[in-house]
Amino acid sequence: MDITSTIGRRKTSVARIYMQPGKGKVVVNKRELSSYFPSEILQTIVKQPFVKVEQDGNYDVAVNVFGGGLTGQAEAVRLAISRALVEIDPEHKPALRAEGFMTRDPRMVERKKPGRRKARKKFQFSKR
Repeated sequence: MDITSTIGRRKTSVARIYMQPGKGKVVVNKRELSSYFPSEILQTIVKQPFVKVEQDGNYDVAVNVFGGGLTGQAEAVRLAISRALVEIDPEHKPALRAEGFMTRDPRMVERKKPGRRKARKKFQFSKR
């Protein structure tokens, strides 16, 4: 019984997963996948790496995820699962990289600057 653990990040979301051989059960923050991610799209995003390497239903995954919103969390979990699959079998890497599952999305929210309303919005200019 070999447990693989990896971390995935997206925006401000951090997902820590523990993956082991099993029946394909995914538990997110001690809740079933369908109850934590009610949207069918988000559930699909989480399972994409398994489907791509034809390992769907072969591993049980326990996920601890925090920060950000639901989409960022789902994509952080996807990155962590992809990393774990590559750790188990390095031959999966080219297929997962081709789909973009191995790349950490570096885009973050730009910080608010002093003297401005938002990060880039400036106060209205008045000539007179």
